[in-house]
Amino acid sequence: MRFSRRAAGVSCRAVSDPRARPVTDPARVQRYPFVPGGICIPVARAEGAWLQLADGRRILDAAGGAIVANVGHGRREVAEAVARSLEATSYVVPPFATDERIALAERLVGRWLPRGLTRVTFTSGGSESVDAALRLARQHHVAAGRPERWKMIGRDLSYHGATLGTLAVGGHEKRRAGLEPLLVQWPKAPACYCLRCPLGTSRPSCDVACVDAIETLIEREGPETVAAVVAEPVVGSTAGALVPPDEYWPRLAEICRRHGVLLIADEVMTGFGRTGRNFAVDHWGVVPDILVGGKGLGGGYAPIGGVYATDAVLAPLAARGEEFMFYTYSAHPASCAAALAVLEIVDREGLVARAAEQGKRLLDRLRGALADHPLVAEVRGLGLLLAVELVRDRATLEPFPLETKFANRVVAAGFGHGVFFYPGGAGSARDVVCLGPPFTISDEEIELIATALPRAINAAAS
Repeated sequence: MRFSRRAAGVSCRAVSDPRARPVTDPARVQRYPFVPGGICIPVARAEGAWLQLADGRRILDAAGGAIVANVGHGRREVAEAVARSLEATSYVVPPFATDERIALAERLVGRWLPRGLTRVTFTSGGSESVDAALRLARQHHVAAGRPERWKMIGRDLSYHGATLGTLAVGGHEKRRAGLEPLLVQWPKAPACYCLRCPLGTSRPSCDVACVDAIETLIEREGPETVAAVVAEPVVGSTAGALVPPDEYWPRLAEICRRHGVLLIADEVMTGFGRTGRNFAVDHWGVVPDILVGGKGLGGGYAPIGGVYATDAVLAPLAARGEEFMFYTYSAHPASCAAALAVLEIVDREGLVARAAEQGKRLLDRLRGALADHPLVAEVRGLGLLLAVELVRDRATLEPFPLETKFANRVVAAGFGHGVFFYPGGAGSARDVVCLGPPFTISDEEIELIATALPRAINAAAS
């Protein structure tokens, strides 16, 4: 994510607050970007829904970082839970059991996961989780005596992670660019993108043709060769909170069952309350064969993700006495302790319901503020995963020129109005501004977001 330091109005001077971690020298800050010349915003502290920059300014975190923070920044009880875990153990090889690991698995199966997902394993984040899910799908079919099933079907306008495997199954053009020779050329189904339907249809007469296109693709490839379909229930920042029609996921699940294909729901961004339900698939009563979670599990307090599956998925492996390989830092005890504390806060404070309530309030407020804006094509989303798609011409949906990087300009301008938005977009959904604030966001903070975003768009355009 790159944008102009001048546009963002960021200074790298030290913070006078002795409790902060000061950035004392701009040259030190510029040592941090991996690619030379990259912009780095120096953050000293974070609390609630706010970031304090190194120059003392406070910025409302309307993005929740990268749509990660759910219980808000600075929760002492989470930090204390991590400290207690680290005092008891540091590193324990992932197959060994610890109190934190067992308790987190029990809480997820008993309280959070869709009924039927009973097998739980943990990773260090979203990319690892989806990568592991792809391995599991393949390993399942091989163990069950179906080694010919190896193809993973993804969708256009999707993102599943930054590993070569997850980039291969994803449809994020910008992040795949230049890496294509290294990527397995798995087939892609059309995106569920009603604003610019890739099939040239429109609602409701389309009868959700985009989901039927997945069955057509399975049949074209040969059902006996397809291992899994991988999809985000609500597309994240790649295209900006694309919510499917209600028929989409139930029909997709039926198609996969009929062809013996595993259904993998990528809920790295949507899971753990972000859309106003425990998981986005809960809106449609669908239980996938494998569900992947990340970001909201640890709420940003520790790197952790998870892969959750049915007994039927793991049964062939168990019958053959096979193992499922872990990553070195999978299920780190301190990360599991952080996740337990985050989920306890979400449950105790009723934050899933609050995400639904505050998400509707923010969506209504944004739609009101941007209803007639000539550069806004659509305001959309579910719960507190929202997005605004920006175009050069609202009537024709003509996008801004690629080199303009208009969404990045809006994000940079947002700093000048005291708010951090998240830039998104790829392919035909070129410029998208995403919002994913903590579930604790107040009415006053929602008002600030709804006031600042139109001003940031205007500033970027001028």
